[in-house]
Amino acid sequence: MQAGVEGAIRAVLAACSALSILTTAGIIGVLAFETLAFFQEVSLWNFLTDTQWTPLFAEKHFGILVLASATFLTTAIAVAVALPIGLMAAIYLSEFATERVRRVIKPILEILAGIPTVVYGYFALLFVTPLLKHLLPSISGFNALSAGLVMGVMIIPLVSSLSEDALYAVPQSLRDGSYALGATRVQTATRVVVPAALSGIVASFILAISRAIGETMIVAIAAGQSPRLTLDPLVPVATMTAYIVQVSLGDVPTGTLEFKTIFAVGMTLFLLTLGLNILSHRFVMRYRQKYE
Repeated sequence: MQAGVEGAIRAVLAACSALSILTTAGIIGVLAFETLAFFQEVSLWNFLTDTQWTPLFAEKHFGILVLASATFLTTAIAVAVALPIGLMAAIYLSEFATERVRRVIKPILEILAGIPTVVYGYFALLFVTPLLKHLLPSISGFNALSAGLVMGVMIIPLVSSLSEDALYAVPQSLRDGSYALGATRVQTATRVVVPAALSGIVASFILAISRAIGETMIVAIAAGQSPRLTLDPLVPVATMTAYIVQVSLGDVPTGTLEFKTIFAVGMTLFLLTLGLNILSHRFVMRYRQKYE
Protein backbone atom coordinates (compact mmCIF):
# COMPACT_ATOMS: atom_id res chain seq x y z
CA MET A 1 0.00 0.00 0.00
CA GLN A 2 2.76 2.42 1.03
CA ALA A 3 4.76 1.58 -2.10
CA GLY A 4 1.71 2.26 -4.25
CA VAL A 5 1.16 5.69 -2.68
CA GLU A 6 4.82 6.61 -3.11
CA GLY A 7 4.70 5.47 -6.73
CA ALA A 8 1.64 7.61 -7.38
CA ILE A 9 3.32 10.63 -5.79
CA ARG A 10 6.43 10.11 -7.92
CA ALA A 11 4.25 9.84 -11.01
CA VAL A 12 2.47 13.11 -10.19
CA LEU A 13 5.78 14.88 -9.56
CA ALA A 14 7.22 13.52 -12.80
CA ALA A 15 4.12 14.65 -14.68
CA CYS A 16 4.47 18.17 -13.27
CA SER A 17 8.11 18.28 -14.36
CA ALA A 18 7.23 16.92 -17.79
CA LEU A 19 4.46 19.52 -18.16
CA SER A 20 6.89 22.38 -17.72
CA ILE A 21 9.34 20.80 -20.15
CA LEU A 22 6.64 20.14 -22.73
CA THR A 23 5.32 23.69 -22.40
CA THR A 24 8.80 25.09 -23.03
CA ALA A 25 9.28 22.72 -25.96
CA GLY A 26 5.91 23.76 -27.40
CA ILE A 27 6.79 27.46 -27.18
CA ILE A 28 10.15 26.85 -28.84
CA GLY A 29 8.51 24.71 -31.52
CA VAL A 30 5.94 27.38 -32.44
CA LEU A 31 8.59 30.11 -32.50
CA ALA A 32 10.97 27.99 -34.58
CA PHE A 33 8.31 26.91 -37.10
CA GLU A 34 7.02 30.43 -37.73
CA THR A 35 10.52 31.92 -37.71
CA LEU A 36 11.69 29.47 -40.38
CA ALA A 37 8.66 30.43 -42.47
CA PHE A 38 9.63 34.08 -42.06
CA PHE A 39 13.20 33.48 -43.19
CA GLN A 40 12.01 31.71 -46.28
CA GLU A 41 10.86 35.14 -47.46
CA VAL A 42 13.37 37.42 -45.77
CA SER A 43 17.15 37.07 -45.87
CA LEU A 44 18.80 36.36 -42.52
CA TRP A 45 21.61 38.72 -43.53
CA ASN A 46 19.18 41.57 -44.14
CA PHE A 47 17.42 40.77 -40.89
CA LEU A 48 20.67 41.14 -38.96
CA THR A 49 22.25 44.05 -40.85
CA ASP A 50 19.49 46.29 -42.22
CA THR A 51 19.25 49.61 -40.38
CA GLN A 52 15.52 50.13 -40.97
CA TRP A 53 12.46 48.33 -39.59
CA THR A 54 9.37 49.07 -41.65
CA PRO A 55 7.47 45.79 -42.20
CA LEU A 56 4.12 47.58 -41.95
CA PHE A 57 4.98 50.17 -44.61
CA ALA A 58 4.82 49.96 -48.40
CA GLU A 59 8.62 49.87 -48.63
CA LYS A 60 9.43 47.00 -46.31
CA HIS A 61 12.65 46.66 -44.33
CA PHE A 62 13.36 44.04 -41.69
CA GLY A 63 16.39 45.24 -39.72
CA ILE A 64 16.17 43.84 -36.20
CA LEU A 65 18.99 46.17 -35.14
CA VAL A 66 16.42 48.97 -34.92
CA LEU A 67 14.29 47.15 -32.36
CA ALA A 68 17.31 45.65 -30.61
CA SER A 69 18.95 49.06 -30.13
CA ALA A 70 15.79 50.42 -28.47
CA THR A 71 15.54 47.33 -26.27
CA PHE A 72 19.16 47.63 -25.17
CA LEU A 73 18.75 51.37 -24.58
CA THR A 74 15.78 51.05 -22.24
CA THR A 75 17.36 48.02 -20.55
CA ALA A 76 20.64 49.88 -19.97
CA ILE A 77 18.79 52.77 -18.32
CA ALA A 78 16.80 50.38 -16.15
CA VAL A 79 19.93 48.47 -15.16
CA ALA A 80 21.78 51.68 -14.30
CA VAL A 81 18.96 52.49 -11.87
CA ALA A 82 18.14 49.08 -10.43
CA LEU A 83 21.50 47.36 -9.92
CA PRO A 84 23.27 49.90 -7.67
CA ILE A 85 20.15 50.85 -5.73
CA GLY A 86 19.03 47.24 -5.35
CA LEU A 87 22.47 46.05 -4.24
CA MET A 88 22.91 48.89 -1.74
CA ALA A 89 19.45 48.20 -0.33
CA ALA A 90 20.35 44.52 -0.01
CA ILE A 91 23.61 45.32 1.79
CA TYR A 92 21.80 47.64 4.20
CA LEU A 93 19.07 45.13 4.97
CA SER A 94 21.51 42.27 5.46
CA GLU A 95 24.37 43.96 7.28
CA PHE A 96 23.18 47.15 8.94
CA ALA A 97 19.42 47.06 9.51
CA THR A 98 17.99 45.62 12.70
CA GLU A 99 15.77 42.58 12.44
CA ARG A 100 12.68 44.71 13.11
CA VAL A 101 13.60 47.20 10.38
CA ARG A 102 14.34 44.34 7.98
CA ARG A 103 10.93 42.77 8.59
CA VAL A 104 9.26 46.09 7.77
CA ILE A 105 11.33 47.38 4.84
CA LYS A 106 11.72 44.16 2.86
CA PRO A 107 7.97 43.55 2.39
CA ILE A 108 7.51 47.21 1.45
CA LEU A 109 10.20 46.87 -1.23
CA GLU A 110 8.60 43.71 -2.54
CA ILE A 111 5.25 45.49 -2.91
CA LEU A 112 6.78 47.21 -5.94
CA ALA A 113 7.03 43.83 -7.63
CA GLY A 114 3.27 43.31 -7.25
CA ILE A 115 2.21 46.51 -9.00
CA PRO A 116 0.86 45.78 -12.53
CA THR A 117 3.26 46.89 -15.24
CA VAL A 118 0.50 48.80 -17.01
CA VAL A 119 0.31 51.04 -13.93
CA TYR A 120 4.05 51.61 -14.18
CA GLY A 121 3.59 52.48 -17.85
CA TYR A 122 1.03 55.18 -17.22
CA PHE A 123 3.06 56.42 -14.25
CA ALA A 124 6.01 56.88 -16.61
CA LEU A 125 3.87 58.58 -19.26
CA LEU A 126 1.78 60.86 -17.07
CA PHE A 127 4.11 61.65 -14.18
CA VAL A 128 7.77 60.94 -14.96
CA THR A 129 7.78 62.33 -18.50
CA PRO A 130 6.17 65.70 -17.50
CA LEU A 131 8.65 65.88 -14.63
CA LEU A 132 11.56 65.28 -17.00
CA LYS A 133 10.24 67.98 -19.33
CA HIS A 134 11.03 70.57 -16.67
CA LEU A 135 14.64 69.38 -16.62
CA LEU A 136 14.99 68.48 -20.32
CA PRO A 137 12.64 70.67 -22.39
CA SER A 138 13.66 68.90 -25.62
CA ILE A 139 12.42 65.50 -24.45
CA SER A 140 9.54 63.99 -26.45
CA GLY A 141 6.21 62.97 -25.00
CA PHE A 142 7.16 59.35 -25.66
CA ASN A 143 10.78 58.56 -24.88
CA ALA A 144 13.14 55.84 -23.76
CA LEU A 145 14.41 57.71 -20.70
CA SER A 146 11.19 57.75 -18.67
CA ALA A 147 10.39 54.17 -19.66
CA GLY A 148 13.86 53.02 -18.62
CA LEU A 149 13.80 54.90 -15.32
CA VAL A 150 10.44 53.48 -14.28
CA MET A 151 11.41 50.02 -15.47
CA GLY A 152 14.48 50.30 -13.25
CA VAL A 153 12.29 51.12 -10.26
CA MET A 154 10.13 48.11 -11.10
CA ILE A 155 13.03 45.63 -11.00
CA ILE A 156 14.69 47.04 -7.86
CA PRO A 157 12.82 44.51 -5.65
CA LEU A 158 14.09 41.68 -7.84
CA VAL A 159 17.69 42.73 -7.29
CA SER A 160 17.36 43.71 -3.64
CA SER A 161 15.36 40.69 -2.50
CA LEU A 162 17.48 38.03 -4.21
CA SER A 163 20.76 39.77 -3.35
CA GLU A 164 19.69 40.21 0.27
CA ASP A 165 18.86 36.51 0.52
CA ALA A 166 22.32 35.66 -0.84
CA LEU A 167 24.03 38.05 1.59
CA TYR A 168 21.96 36.87 4.54
CA ALA A 169 22.98 33.27 3.80
CA VAL A 170 26.70 34.01 4.22
CA PRO A 171 27.89 32.25 7.42
CA GLN A 172 28.26 34.49 10.44
CA SER A 173 31.70 32.98 11.06
CA LEU A 174 33.07 34.90 8.08
CA ARG A 175 31.84 38.16 9.55
CA ASP A 176 33.22 37.29 13.00
CA GLY A 177 36.62 36.45 11.51
CA SER A 178 36.69 39.77 9.69
CA TYR A 179 35.78 41.67 12.86
CA ALA A 180 38.47 39.78 14.78
CA LEU A 181 41.07 41.04 12.30
CA GLY A 182 40.01 44.63 12.97
CA ALA A 183 37.78 45.27 9.95
CA THR A 184 34.88 47.67 10.25
CA ARG A 185 31.30 46.77 9.38
CA VAL A 186 31.58 48.55 6.04
CA GLN A 187 34.83 46.76 5.20
CA THR A 188 33.35 43.43 6.25
CA ALA A 189 30.23 43.98 4.16
CA THR A 190 32.05 45.10 1.00
CA ARG A 191 35.21 42.96 1.15
CA VAL A 192 34.01 39.76 2.80
CA VAL A 193 30.24 39.31 2.64
CA VAL A 194 29.64 40.63 -0.90
CA PRO A 195 32.42 38.49 -2.47
CA ALA A 196 31.15 35.44 -0.59
CA ALA A 197 27.63 35.99 -1.95
CA LEU A 198 28.75 37.06 -5.42
CA SER A 199 27.24 34.09 -7.24
CA GLY A 200 23.78 34.85 -5.87
CA ILE A 201 24.18 38.57 -6.53
CA VAL A 202 25.20 38.01 -10.14
CA ALA A 203 22.28 35.63 -10.59
CA SER A 204 19.91 38.34 -9.37
CA PHE A 205 21.52 40.84 -11.78
CA ILE A 206 21.10 38.52 -14.76
CA LEU A 207 17.51 37.75 -13.80
CA ALA A 208 16.75 41.48 -13.50
CA ILE A 209 18.34 42.20 -16.88
CA SER A 210 16.30 39.42 -18.48
CA ARG A 211 13.18 40.86 -16.86
CA ALA A 212 13.98 44.30 -18.25
CA ILE A 213 14.60 42.95 -21.76
CA GLY A 214 11.26 41.16 -21.76
CA GLU A 215 9.21 44.00 -20.26
CA THR A 216 6.28 44.93 -22.48
CA MET A 217 3.68 47.35 -21.12
CA ILE A 218 5.99 50.06 -19.77
CA VAL A 219 7.87 50.47 -23.04
CA ALA A 220 4.71 50.07 -25.14
CA ILE A 221 2.99 52.90 -23.25
CA ALA A 222 5.83 55.27 -22.39
CA ALA A 223 8.57 54.73 -24.99
CA GLY A 224 6.37 55.00 -28.06
CA GLN A 225 6.25 52.84 -31.16
CA SER A 226 8.53 54.68 -33.55
CA PRO A 227 11.17 52.31 -34.92
CA ARG A 228 14.43 54.19 -35.29
CA LEU A 229 18.08 53.26 -34.95
CA THR A 230 19.25 55.58 -32.19
CA LEU A 231 20.82 55.69 -28.77
CA ASP A 232 19.17 59.02 -27.88
CA PRO A 233 16.98 58.39 -24.80
CA LEU A 234 14.98 61.58 -25.36
CA VAL A 235 13.13 60.46 -28.50
CA PRO A 236 10.41 57.85 -29.13
CA VAL A 237 11.64 54.34 -29.85
CA ALA A 238 10.10 50.93 -30.48
CA THR A 239 11.44 47.94 -28.55
CA MET A 240 11.01 44.33 -29.59
CA THR A 241 8.22 43.70 -27.10
CA ALA A 242 6.42 46.91 -28.02
CA TYR A 243 6.45 45.90 -31.68
CA ILE A 244 4.98 42.49 -30.83
CA VAL A 245 2.15 44.23 -28.98
CA GLN A 246 1.59 46.62 -31.86
CA VAL A 247 1.19 43.84 -34.43
CA SER A 248 -0.72 41.46 -32.16
CA LEU A 249 -3.38 44.07 -31.37
CA GLY A 250 -3.53 45.59 -34.84
CA ASP A 251 -5.21 44.69 -38.11
CA VAL A 252 -2.41 42.58 -39.57
CA PRO A 253 -3.91 39.41 -41.13
CA THR A 254 -2.75 36.09 -39.70
CA GLY A 255 -0.31 34.20 -41.87
CA THR A 256 1.06 37.20 -43.73
CA LEU A 257 4.73 38.13 -43.77
CA GLU A 258 4.00 41.10 -41.52
CA PHE A 259 2.38 38.79 -38.97
CA LYS A 260 5.31 36.36 -39.09
CA THR A 261 7.67 39.13 -38.05
CA ILE A 262 6.45 38.88 -34.46
CA PHE A 263 7.71 35.29 -34.29
CA ALA A 264 11.12 36.28 -35.65
CA VAL A 265 11.29 39.06 -33.07
CA GLY A 266 10.06 36.68 -30.37
CA MET A 267 12.75 34.15 -31.26
CA THR A 268 15.36 36.90 -31.05
CA LEU A 269 14.11 37.80 -27.56
CA PHE A 270 14.14 34.15 -26.56
CA LEU A 271 17.73 33.71 -27.71
CA LEU A 272 18.81 36.85 -25.86
CA THR A 273 17.30 35.75 -22.56
CA LEU A 274 18.55 32.19 -23.06
CA GLY A 275 22.06 33.52 -23.60
CA LEU A 276 21.84 35.59 -20.43
CA ASN A 277 20.63 32.59 -18.41
CA ILE A 278 23.43 30.39 -19.77
CA LEU A 279 25.96 33.11 -18.96
CA SER A 280 24.60 33.40 -15.43
CA HIS A 281 24.67 29.63 -14.90
CA ARG A 282 28.26 29.32 -16.16
CA PHE A 283 29.42 32.21 -13.99
CA VAL A 284 27.79 30.76 -10.87
CA MET A 285 29.21 27.29 -11.50
CA ARG A 286 32.72 28.63 -12.19
CA TYR A 287 32.61 30.82 -9.10
CA ARG A 288 31.46 27.93 -6.91
CA GLN A 289 34.20 25.64 -8.24
CA LYS A 290 36.77 28.37 -7.57
CA TYR A 291 35.84 28.66 -3.89
CA GLU A 292 35.07 25.01 -3.15
